[in-house]
Amino acid sequence: MRKIVFLWIVLITVSVHTFADGKVTFTASAPDAVAVGDQFRLSYTVNTEKVRDFRVASIKGFDVLMGPSRSYSMQSINGVKTENLTFTYILMATAEGNFTIPSATITVDGNQMVSNAVHIKVLPADQVNSSGNSNNKSGGSASRPSSGTAISNNDLFITATANKTTVYEQEALLLTYKIYTLVDLRMFDNVKLPDFKGFHSQEVELPNDRRWGLEHYKGRNYQTTIYRQFVLFPQQSGKLTIDAARFDASIAKATQVSDPFEAFFNGGSNYVEVKKTIMTPQLTIDVKPLPVGKPAEFSGGVGEFNITSSINTTNIKTNDAVTVKLVISGTGNLKLLSTPEIKFPEDFEVYDPKVDNKFRLTNAGLSGSKVIEYLAIPRNAGTYKIPAVNFSYFDINSNSYKILTTEEYELHVEKGAGNAVQTIANFTNKEDLKILNEDIRYIKQNEVTLSQKGDFFFGSWLYWLFYLIPGVAFITFFIIYRKQITANANVARMRTKKANKVAVKRMKLAGKLLEENKKDAFYDEVLKALWGYISDKLNIPVSRLSKDNIEEELCNYGVDDTQIKEFIDALNNCEFARFAPGDDNQAMDKVYSASLDIISKMENSIKH
Repeated sequence: MRKIVFLWIVLITVSVHTFADGKVTFTASAPDAVAVGDQFRLSYTVNTEKVRDFRVASIKGFDVLMGPSRSYSMQSINGVKTENLTFTYILMATAEGNFTIPSATITVDGNQMVSNAVHIKVLPADQVNSSGNSNNKSGGSASRPSSGTAISNNDLFITATANKTTVYEQEALLLTYKIYTLVDLRMFDNVKLPDFKGFHSQEVELPNDRRWGLEHYKGRNYQTTIYRQFVLFPQQSGKLTIDAARFDASIAKATQVSDPFEAFFNGGSNYVEVKKTIMTPQLTIDVKPLPVGKPAEFSGGVGEFNITSSINTTNIKTNDAVTVKLVISGTGNLKLLSTPEIKFPEDFEVYDPKVDNKFRLTNAGLSGSKVIEYLAIPRNAGTYKIPAVNFSYFDINSNSYKILTTEEYELHVEKGAGNAVQTIANFTNKEDLKILNEDIRYIKQNEVTLSQKGDFFFGSWLYWLFYLIPGVAFITFFIIYRKQITANANVARMRTKKANKVAVKRMKLAGKLLEENKKDAFYDEVLKALWGYISDKLNIPVSRLSKDNIEEELCNYGVDDTQIKEFIDALNNCEFARFAPGDDNQAMDKVYSASLDIISKMENSIKH
């Protein structure tokens, strides 16, 4: 008896697992769009033959011409058997509008299953010609093309549309190239897209299996699909033009044949290859400048953003590291945001922030987050405040500047192992050196021995020698090293003098990265060279530099407007080249040459 019970349990378990492994699915399918008068298939498919009680609710908005017809198929591949049972209706659209065909139900092994509902858009009937089936890619019918071998502009064309024609600087817009066809489009022999001058462009990644659908356009029903999409960020205000795109298309066109034998074997028609050049119309985008009154903390961001902060600890010992993390999230020109500055206390050693970009391209721009980690080391014990960070951006929803503020932190630093370094540097102003702990000296508490005035030392030759030797030494060193003393007394002058050497050193490193094809590291190094050079040359910390005040400062030094524009263009090209489509090596070479050239020109133009 126990054996029988055990075998029964085993059989039940195997049956359950078998059912689970062979999961039953029940799906409905139909074209997404059809035209009034079109006939199409509505299919319900289940991957098992053990079906009972197939039921469909009333189908409204369509005439049922046939069905349900039942068909079964089975195949075995590598010992794996698959089977499908399909119930099919032939329907005809009778009225324009959006319709929903409700779910169907079946019973499988005593369990009821429900299919998905089907949503169908019914388009108006073709107003030019009667509907036909000349180019049916998705189940719906398109209009008939013109007769003969000629391809008219109404048979095949491509539109270029922008979701916005009036935007602010740096506000994202979506450019879409869409194909409309009544003919059998085989391929494009050549495609020439505009260079999007005045815009920073990023292409939207589309699925490899391009999906065709039916669309009613200017009185006719076309087979359509999206060919390419780009997200554009305008870099300047004014009327910007997107030039026409060119497409050289190859079309298979059916022609009637007179030979009865040829007509019999070719279905009464023959196909010839027809070439056609398609040009899209130009687009004009009205780019408005950002409103006046930019906050001092403006990051250059345009979109919709949020900022949060965190600290790894608020209790620490000297010479240990503390990490403050900022996370800027949202949608917009995330890639182009300037890095906010955290004003750490002056006796903290601060390192360059680590930036981690986590973006994905959407129709509204870049979406995701920019994570910035700041590492600092306190050198002296005490209680310090790490101030809040103000982050400003232009909100496209309210058309106004918004300022977001992070949390302020209080850091308690205890005395740790090791000695604090007396000389520290502020990370934004490395030249501002300060000596700590030297303005106050401890009082010596050793025993003091007094001597009578004039006794032994006072008035002796040794006494006068102590005056004479330092004086002579001072005069000697002053004469020999007076030029060096004058130069070293002004740290800013030293930075200015060494600006070109530092920039050249960075560009040499960038050249090595170029040879090694390390794209991201190359662009980072070139940007450091450009920003660092102008920071040293103008004696302005990098954190306080922007493209606007660079232009103003260079004008004050009498730099030619053309050179100023070249320098700004070099910055823009370097920032955007890494994300632009095309030949990476060619773009890197161009950026490298332009950067070297403008640094050389600036060196000859900026005089102190």
